[in-house]
Amino acid sequence: MRSVTVIPASIHRFSEVPLASAKKRKVAAYARVSTDNEDQKTSYAAQVDYYTNYIKSRSDWEFAGMYSDEGVTGTSLKKREGFTRMVQDALDGKIQLIVTKSVSRFARNTVDSLTTIRKLKEHGIEVYFEKEAIWT
Repeated sequence: MRSVTVIPASIHRFSEVPLASAKKRKVAAYARVSTDNEDQKTSYAAQVDYYTNYIKSRSDWEFAGMYSDEGVTGTSLKKREGFTRMVQDALDGKIQLIVTKSVSRFARNTVDSLTTIRKLKEHGIEVYFEKEAIWT
């Protein structure tokens, strides 16, 4: 007969914090539209409203802010003040998770997107792209 070793379950093996006392995750959202036309303004307002309410509705999340750039292209990070502020706040420990509508709202430039995501991940910050259902 074979010998069986029983390994008892341990919270510490998976988490430093017991589940009952886990802190809420600081979550912020990012919205962006590239033009000032009426359809885009409606989309912008809808994104802001939706993500603010979505984050606040989660009992395990703490609303850390809504960051946005209205009427700004996603092809360059240079004029995206909301995006830049959000990334800096995340690096400063104010945000643990960023939620956004899609990869294209985050950045249209692949290099900018990957560079930013890599920098955030190095600091333990995740990004969730809702449309694509991608967690970084």
